[in-house]
Amino acid sequence: MSAVKQEDVKRPTAKFPPSVWGDQFLVYDQEEDQTGVEKVVEDLKEEVKKEILRALNIHAEHTNLLILVDAVERLGIDYYFEEDIKQVLQHFYDAYGDNWNGGATSVWFRIMRQHGFFVSSDIFKSYKDKDGAFKEPLKSDIEGLLELYEATYLRVPGEVILDEALAFTRGRLDDISKDPSLSNSMVSKQIQEALKQPLHKRVPRIEALRYIPFYQQQTSHNKSLLKLAKLGFTLLQSLHKKELCQIYKWWKSFNVPTNVPYARNRLVECYFWSLCVYFEPQYSQSRMFLAKFLAIETLLDDTYDAYGTFQELEIFTEAIKRWSVTGLDDLPESMKLIHRMLLDMYEDMEKILIKMGKAHHLNYSKEAMIEYIGSYLKEAEWANNSYIPTAEEHKEITIVSSGYQNTLIASFAAMGDVITDETFKWALTMPPLLKACCSLCRVMDDIVTHKEEQDRMHVVSGIQCYMREHDVSEQQAYDLLNEKVEEDWKEMNLESLRCKDVGRPVIMLVLNLARAMDVLYKNKDHFTHVGEELINHINSLLVDDAILIY
Repeated sequence: MSAVKQEDVKRPTAKFPPSVWGDQFLVYDQEEDQTGVEKVVEDLKEEVKKEILRALNIHAEHTNLLILVDAVERLGIDYYFEEDIKQVLQHFYDAYGDNWNGGATSVWFRIMRQHGFFVSSDIFKSYKDKDGAFKEPLKSDIEGLLELYEATYLRVPGEVILDEALAFTRGRLDDISKDPSLSNSMVSKQIQEALKQPLHKRVPRIEALRYIPFYQQQTSHNKSLLKLAKLGFTLLQSLHKKELCQIYKWWKSFNVPTNVPYARNRLVECYFWSLCVYFEPQYSQSRMFLAKFLAIETLLDDTYDAYGTFQELEIFTEAIKRWSVTGLDDLPESMKLIHRMLLDMYEDMEKILIKMGKAHHLNYSKEAMIEYIGSYLKEAEWANNSYIPTAEEHKEITIVSSGYQNTLIASFAAMGDVITDETFKWALTMPPLLKACCSLCRVMDDIVTHKEEQDRMHVVSGIQCYMREHDVSEQQAYDLLNEKVEEDWKEMNLESLRCKDVGRPVIMLVLNLARAMDVLYKNKDHFTHVGEELINHINSLLVDDAILIY
C-alpha cells in the first residue's frame, strides 16, 4: 500500500451524519453532595421492605403484594429489593405452583416468567368459553385486556393459547384506542404506548421514566414507593452524567471526528446503549467500559464496511489477532489510531480487573474480539470478490458480525462475583439464548440498513440472500424476517426459563441487549440517523433535570 498514495485509493465510503451533541457532556463534572438524599432513600427502603415482609405471610395480601412487586420493577427500583423480590416469588411458587388463585392472574404470569419460573399458560384456559372464544366480559375490560396483552409477550414457541390471546387483545385494544370518547385520555395513551412497544421489550430505565408520572396519577399509589422512585432516579441520573463526562473526555482526547472522519461519531449513543444493558450503580465501571467498547466496535464496523481496502483489512486483522502494535506501517493513520484506541481501552480495564483479582477475564473478551473481526474480514472478502453467499453461509458469519456475542462478553467486565470463568466459557459457545439474541440483532439491523448499505460496495445483506434463495419480493422478505424477530423473542423467552448455566443477572443482560435493539433499530436505523425519538430518550435520561418533584 505504501507504493500507492492514500488519496488515490478507491474506498467504499459512506457519508454518515455527524454527532448531534457537540461538547455539552464535558460540563457534567460537578461534585454534588447527596448525603441528605441518600439518608432519605435508606429510610424509605426500610419502610418498603417492612411492607413487603409484612404482606408475605398474609394470604389475603398476596395479590396486593404482587401488584407492589410489579410497581417496584416498573418504577426502576427493583435493584434496591432484589433479595426481597426473590423471596416473595419463591414463596408464591412454593405456595401456588401453576395454580395462582389470587387476582391479577396475567400480572402473576408475567412477573413469574420474568423471574425464571416456568409457570404454565394453561391458567388462561379459564379466559375462554366452551366454544373456544374469549369470554364476553373480557372484551370491555380495558385493564384486563392490557394485562393479558402484556403477559402474552412472555410466550414460548408452541404456546397457541398465548398466540391467540395476543391476536385477540391487540385487536380489541386497537379498536378501543380509536374510540372518540377516549381520545386524549390517559387510558387511550396507555393503550397506544402498549401497542407501540409491549412492556417486555421496553428498556427498564426508559420505562421507569415513563411509568413514574403514570403511577403518580393512580389514586391508589404508594407514597413511599413513589418518593423512593423519584429520589432513586435522581441519584442515578447524577451518577450517569458523571460517567458520560468521564468517557467523553477519553473519547475527545483521540479527536475522532477529525482523525477518523469516515466513521460514525456515536460515543453518546453508545453510552445510552450501555445504559440500556445495565443502569444499576454497582455496574458503573462495567457500563463505562461497555460504552467505550461499543464506540470502538462502531469504528471497526465502519472501517471494515465503509473504508478499508481488502489488503489493508487483512493487515489490520492480523495485527489485532496478534494483539500487537507492530506491522501497521502500511495502514492509514486513522486505522492505526483505532488500533491504538482498542489496546488503550483494554489496558485501562486490565488495571481495574487487576485490583479485583480478575485480570485473566480480559483474555476471554480478547478471544471474542478476534472472532468478531475475523467475521468482518470474511464479509470484506465476500464484498471484494462480489461473492453472494447462501442464506445459511450468510447467517453463520453475520450472527457473529452482528457484534452481540462480542458485546455481551465485554459487558461482563468488572461486574464482580456474578461473573465467573464459566460465564465467559458459556457465552463463547454461542448458547441458544445468545444465538437467538444475535439472530434478532442481525435481522433487525438488516431490515433497516440494507438499502443504504447497498448504495456502496458492501457485502450482500440477509434480505438479498433471502430474496434470492426463496424467490420472494423485498416486501415478502421484510414480512418474513419481521416474523423471525418475533420467533427469536419466543426462543429467548424459552431459553431464559430453561438456562441453568448462568444466573439471572447474565440472562437479563441478554434480554436488555435485545431491548436496546427495539429502541435503536425498530423501523429505522436510529443509531446512524439520530432523530427526535432517540434525542428525546437521551435528553430525558442524561440532560433534563429529573421529572421529579418530591
